[in-house]
This record gives sequence, C-alpha cells and structure tokens, in this order.
Amino acid sequence: MSNRTKLTVLLLAMMAALLIAPILTTSAQEYTPPHQQPGPATETLRFQAFHVDIAGESLRAGQMDMYYFSLKTEAALKLRGTAGVTMYQAPATSISLLLNPAPAPAGELNPFSIKEVRYALQYAINRPFISQEIYKGLAQPMVAHVGPFDYDYLTVYEQLAESGITFDPDFARQMVNDAMTKAGATLQEGRWHFNGVPIQLRFIIRTEDERRDVGDLIRAQLESFGFSVAPSYQSFAPAVLTVYSTDPQLFQWHLYTEGWGRGAAERYDFGTINGMAAPWLGNMPGWQETGFWQYEQAQLDELGKRLFQGGFSNQAERDQIYREMTDLALDESVRIWLATIVNSLPASSQVQGITQDISVGPKSIWTLRDAYIPGKDTLTIGNLFVWTERTTWNPIGGFGDVYSVDVWRNLNDPPLWRDPFTGVPVPFRAAYDVTTAGPNGKLDVPADTLRWDAQAGKFVAVGSGVTATSKVVYDYSKYFSSNWHNGQPITMADVVYSIYQGFDMAYNQDKSRIETAIAVTSRPFLETIRGFRILDDTRIEIYVDYWHFVHDYIAEYASPAGLSMPWEVLAAMDKLVFEDRRAAYSDTAAQRYSVPWISLVMSNDSILVRRALTDMQDAGAFPSSVFQVGDRTLVDLTQAKARYEATIQWIRQRGMAVISNGPYMLTRYEPPAQFAELKAFRDPTYPFKPGDWYKGSSASIAFVDVATGQVQPGSPASVNVRLQGPGSINLQYLLVDQVAGKIVASGDARLVAQGQYTVELSAQDTARLAASPHQLFLVASSDAVSSLAERRVDLQPGDGSQITATVTPQASPTPVRRGGFSCSGPPL
Repeated sequence: MSNRTKLTVLLLAMMAALLIAPILTTSAQEYTPPHQQPGPATETLRFQAFHVDIAGESLRAGQMDMYYFSLKTEAALKLRGTAGVTMYQAPATSISLLLNPAPAPAGELNPFSIKEVRYALQYAINRPFISQEIYKGLAQPMVAHVGPFDYDYLTVYEQLAESGITFDPDFARQMVNDAMTKAGATLQEGRWHFNGVPIQLRFIIRTEDERRDVGDLIRAQLESFGFSVAPSYQSFAPAVLTVYSTDPQLFQWHLYTEGWGRGAAERYDFGTINGMAAPWLGNMPGWQETGFWQYEQAQLDELGKRLFQGGFSNQAERDQIYREMTDLALDESVRIWLATIVNSLPASSQVQGITQDISVGPKSIWTLRDAYIPGKDTLTIGNLFVWTERTTWNPIGGFGDVYSVDVWRNLNDPPLWRDPFTGVPVPFRAAYDVTTAGPNGKLDVPADTLRWDAQAGKFVAVGSGVTATSKVVYDYSKYFSSNWHNGQPITMADVVYSIYQGFDMAYNQDKSRIETAIAVTSRPFLETIRGFRILDDTRIEIYVDYWHFVHDYIAEYASPAGLSMPWEVLAAMDKLVFEDRRAAYSDTAAQRYSVPWISLVMSNDSILVRRALTDMQDAGAFPSSVFQVGDRTLVDLTQAKARYEATIQWIRQRGMAVISNGPYMLTRYEPPAQFAELKAFRDPTYPFKPGDWYKGSSASIAFVDVATGQVQPGSPASVNVRLQGPGSINLQYLLVDQVAGKIVASGDARLVAQGQYTVELSAQDTARLAASPHQLFLVASSDAVSSLAERRVDLQPGDGSQITATVTPQASPTPVRRGGFSCSGPPL
C-alpha cells in the first residue's frame, strides 16, 4: 500500500468518525431552584442497575430518570429523537489494549516481552474500523493517551502525525516475523512455536459493551499473524481481578481490552500520562506491588516525576517533557490506545439542573446536586452496575471503579475540583491563596513549620534554613462551620489526621511494608512537601517545592487533605490494617495477607470498624501525638469519645461506615439487589443550597467559514477562517504532503479581527502543491473550554496551474509513515 493510499484511506475514516453531533453547543440555561433549603435540590437519589441492552426501554417506561452508562451505539441511534428523552453526548470513556510485557520462564517465550512485537500491534489494529464500524461513528481513533477531545492533544498534535502509526497489517506482520525469528521462535504450519511448543496468548475480552467486538477483531488479526489465541470473555470484576491483582509473570493474561472513565475536564494533564505510561505511579504491569515482577522504564519515570512535581520553568518546557513522554510511551507500546468513545447518556427531558462537563457530560460532580424533576422528590439513576465483586469503598486504596465513584461523588465535597469547561482547578468548598517564587526562586519556610517524623512519631519543627518554591493558604471555613453526616463538627483535626496518615504510611517502615504500593507511589509527592503551619481556627499554610504557570494547579497539588471522612473512621481503619492486621487498604495487600480488602459499605467490614472504635473508646485511646501540633492540642479524650460514640451509633443504625460531608448521605446499600439510596443532608449548617453548583453547558468552538480563494503554485496564498466560540480563540495549522509522507509546514494562524484568522502559505509552500496532493489541517482552541475543533482542506493539483481546494468537516491528521521501527485516569 502506498503512502498516499494509506493516508487517504485513514484520513477519510477518521474524518467520518468525527461527524458527530457537537458535544456542547449551548450556553448556560436558566435554572430555577426548587427550594432554598440547605443541601441538594432533590430529597432522594436512588442508584439502580439496568442492563445496557434494556436501559433505553427502561428509561422510556419511567423506571429511571437518567442512565450513567453509555448506551450501545445502535440503541443510542434508535432512542435519539424520542419524545421525552434527552440524549447527552460526551467523550467520557476511552478504550485501550494492555499487553503483558513480563519475560517468560526459561525455555518459554512471551511475545509481548519483545518491544518490537508490542510496537507492531500499533500497525495491526484497525482503529478506523473500530470507530466507524463497531461504534458506528460514535468514537474517535486514538494513537496516544490523548485524542482530539483533549486539550493536550494540541501539545502532541504534530508528533502524532509524524509517529508513523497507521493501519498497515503487512508491515506489522513483517515486524512480528522479524522479531519472533530473532528471539528463536519458529513458524510451523502457520503457528508460532518456541522450543517446539506452540505459543498461546491468553486474551481477556470484556463483554459488557462493544469491547467484545473490538477484542474479536484484534484476536482475528493476531491469529492471522500466526499466534494461537485463547480468548476469555469476562465482565468487569473477574477481568479486573485477573489483570490488576496478579503478578504479570504468572501469565494469567497476555492481553486485555481496558476501559477508562474520565472524572472531569483537564487543561494541563499530568496524571493521565503518568498513570498510563510511567511505572512509578503503580498503574503499569507489576502495579508496584512487593513480590510481583515489575515493568520498568527509568526514563519515563524520570520525566513523569518531573512533570508531576512541576520540574519545569515554563509552559514550553512542560510541553517538551509531555512530548518526550508520549514518544517513549508509543515506543514502549505496553498500553496501546484504540479510541475515545462518545458516550450516549440518556435522561428524561423533565430533569432540570444538569451541568454538562465538557469531558464527562452530565456525569459531572455538579449535576445530581442540582438536578430535580418538578413535582417529584426522587431521582432514579441507572447504571450498568451499582456494585461488583471489585467495588471497594475506602478512601485510601479503594474507589477503583467508576460505579462506586458515580455514587460517592454525591456524598463528599472535595476542597477543589476542575472547572467543567476550562478543566482548570477551582475552589469547590475550600478557598485558597497561592504565593510562589517559582519557577526559579525560593521562599523562606518559617522555622516553626511542622512536618511529620515517622520515626519520632510526632510532628517536629523543620528549623531554620529550609526553603520552598510555593506557599498555599487554605481556608476551610465552609467545612469547619458545618458537620459531618453523623452530626459531629468538622475540625482542623480532620485535616491534620490526613496529613499524618499519608506521611506515616509512606515513611513508617512497618506500615510501608504492609501497604507497599500505596507507600511507594505516595513518596514522590510527599517528598516535595516542606511542611505546614496552622494559622488560626480555619486556615492552614502549606509549603511545597512545586510550581506551575497556572497557579490553581499549585493549589490543587499542595492540598493537604481531601476531607473525605472523619478522622475517627480513618483511625479505626488504620488500627485494623496496621495493628490488628484484620484488613487491608489495597487489593494486592489483601491478597498477600489473606485479609479483607476493606469496604465501608459491607456489613462485615463495617462491624470491624465499629469494634475497632469500641476498643479505642473502652481503652480511652486516641492518637494524641497526631493532634499535638506545636503548642496546639486539637483533640482531647472527651472529644475523641464523642466522635467514637457518634460513629459507632451511625454504623449500628445503618450497617455501614460511610460518613462524609456532602449534600447527600448514604442510607441504603444493597449489593445483591444492585441498589443504593441517598438521602438529602439538610443540616442547617451545610453551606450550599440548590443553584450553588449549577453551571449549565458551555458554548463550543465552531468553524463558521473556511475560504481558500485561488491557490497558485509558487505564489503566496491565504486561507481565511472565521470562528466563533467562547473566550480567546487560537488557530493552528499543519500542512501535510500525502505522497512524501511528511509535514512540510506548521504554525499559528494570524488573527485579523475578532473571530477572523488567516493561514499564510509561502511561495515555497505552494510550489510543492503542483507535484502532489497536500492536506491542510486546522485546529482551533480556546482558553474558555478544554475541547477543540478541527477542519481539513484538501489541496489537489488540477488542470493547468490551478490547485483545487476542498474543505472537509472535522478530521484528525493521519500519521505519516517514516518506515522502520521507531526509536523514539478508574477502570470501566
């Protein structure tokens, strides 16, 4: 297949994949709160499981009001336009193929331990077919961890076009043959063997959605390359248990069709690229668990930590780190990206108050706090699951699936969250003030600033001569003037316990040996924290060696506590995990020590928590050294016993130990029935009421017109573009020679007037057009939203000296082949 043919085929497929209704097209609508009481708009939320195949009909029949799992494409197309149903669309999930790179035992061969074989799969997967045929156009091909719905797609836009990755099974087969032969494998009767034994790949394929068809497509391609594939069709819980909780070198799996749910919009990514590529964060095979074989990539770890810890001097340097990590991740190809799925999320048209996050749509943290149906006091939210065998409710090493998170977000108020449109961190319940000397300067840290000393078992002053890059003052007034769900006041003690807990788990040798993965992955953050000072009853000051060109990211990074649960619940769990050894925070530690992976919605685990609290109450014990902060004593025994008693009674009455501070309380949770019920928290001290969370939806960027005029080879030419959308809009371009397979020009369009831009092509640029077809890609971005808009202009040599220009709606650039082997979020 020629470069030109490959480019044309894939570009047309990718263009078609983007012919999707705009994700967000309207500005914020008017919202009329149903009342002015503290707490949410609706009195009761009920979460209930509905199989995806009957979800549409169940919604039409009034059995639920919203569905939080994306409909299958055929069902979504049938339901679209149905009276009484509003279909929300959002790029809320993505799918990938995870490969097991562990080396096989002596005398055996794991093909995916060979980097060249892993990389060959990049060319073996027909991403346009997945997007167009399997998802019927409601998906967008992905080559890397970001796609055209992600703001950082701009950062890697050009390098992805130059990556050389496109669907080319012949090229992939040759790469596989070369690598396998070099490793000593032989192809016998069309099947790969090693030492005379057939090589068999265990492929775990998810069954709940289109990933079953995706898995079958990939399986067929692998078999055509000579691999024997043993598919194992599994749903969420068994698949996640097999893949993420076992030693890769046990080879219970070789491939897995992953799915990922997004949490919120993101402007400048640092978490996704680390989690999906860099081993240090514990989301790559081996999972940083003691005793497991570990995938290692030192350069990705070094770059990833620099990005995570703010080790850059400006945005350009940050973007370069991001590009280098993307190149390395593609080169390693342990996780191969397939598509971003445009979720179809239906709701009753009667539901008011929906905020559409630009990434997750109505599944944002904002929506169910303000959502209601006039005349009703209950909303029923459907999902594929409410509980699975892998659903674990604990804020330290749990909440690892989207189904528990979808419920939990309505129970807890985080200090900060992401703006649903810009993707930049914003205050949610805590206020903050950032002071920074970064990127190159330092602030003096006061000598009485405190840091937890795990060996001494107390907070100690850092002393003189300590410096930090930044300082953030957090004001928790909106927390400390209110109560936890159990009626106990939220205090500074809840913040300080979280600070202690994080440091002690990471640096206390006994604890870190038990919860190794949590400890190891926490240290890169904790080592940048220089200390804290309590300023008064509501404010705490954090010193940190971190800088970002957007100061809100400094506030997000340095945030010392999530204030998810009261300190006594955390202390009881610590006792169970580290003293009594009757539970574990993480799944891998639970397996290693044969104890429960503690989940606060489960009756047996809640009883363990209650008994731990009772033991502490009877013994008159509480972590007094934790609450001695300088000359301040944050908790005394009387206060501790009051906390214990309130939480013990809560657990006894409800059979659960889930206590938080948000607009809803968890009142029922029934795993066998796949059901959860939340009741409004109407405490008069609660600081929010209906309307306080509502954001509506954002206007999107849109191309109004693209005018090319006459293009003469060898003469300067202009492409005039009109755009509309929120904020300050920037337009970038990329000119690709389809035959040569390379980018020949790129840059920013010139702003002529409000909403009007000009792409100026030089005489040298246009001279190339007479010899071969070119494509001009236009990508528009805004500081007000984190989504993008695209157009493509086909430039074809015509009769005589004229160039024919054709404008095509939204299309991503096709990767161009350089030839040869490159040397370069919760699971769903």
